[in-house]
Amino acid sequence: MKFDQRTKINYDHPDSLESELLASHLASLREGQAVDRPVYDFKTHTRTKTTVRVDPEAVIIVEGILILAEPELRELLDLGIYIDTDSDLRLIRRLQRDMVERGRTIDSVFHQYETTVRPMHLQFVEPSKRYADIIVPGGYNARAVGTVTSMIRHFLAERS
Repeated sequence: MKFDQRTKINYDHPDSLESELLASHLASLREGQAVDRPVYDFKTHTRTKTTVRVDPEAVIIVEGILILAEPELRELLDLGIYIDTDSDLRLIRRLQRDMVERGRTIDSVFHQYETTVRPMHLQFVEPSKRYADIIVPGGYNARAVGTVTSMIRHFLAERS
């Protein structure tokens, strides 16, 4: 696919993600097998030739705004956590990230936010919090961190 075609893809829709590959990798890690995670280049909208070796661990943290929106991914999680962040803070973080790390213009970030990010958030991300085991309000929250830590220790103790 040519670059200008790749820039028109709605990357905020679950269909744009390789959820099957992620599910396969999570299943392998749960079975004690290492995986080679692809590395994605956000400036060119393509995978690089590089991969990152991920070894199985007692605790695997999977981060992503659409994780809880995907039933096959939810089935592989012991604990689902939703960080409920205000929309203005999400937009500010996106602006900073996309302009600094991805070389985007402010106009392109605003256009993407209005046409895909916000609508997909309302359609997929926000509703997915109903599948979370815990919802953390407003970013860092010391009590929530303590609760999550306790829950992880509980899961580890059950497995031992």
